[in-house]
Amino acid sequence: MATIISAPLPRPTTKGEATLFAEFRAFWRAFVAKAFNPYRPELHYMRGPGPACHAKQMALSPAVRSMLADIRSAKKPSPRV
Repeated sequence: MATIISAPLPRPTTKGEATLFAEFRAFWRAFVAKAFNPYRPELHYMRGPGPACHAKQMALSPAVRSMLADIRSAKKPSPRV
């Protein structure tokens, strides 16, 4: 979600309604630009191994797979009694 921070805008040299309208228009332009920004980085973050990683692991030899299984089982904490 975009955060909108209001900052003082430079005032035009004319006074009255033109100044108010210019401030209003500048605020809404900034609001629309930030509120409807299509870039959403959370959609592009990697969330774990993908299909290429799984294919690579399946291509490993049986000896390497058994070695990896031994390593993974050694890393698991033993149940406490």
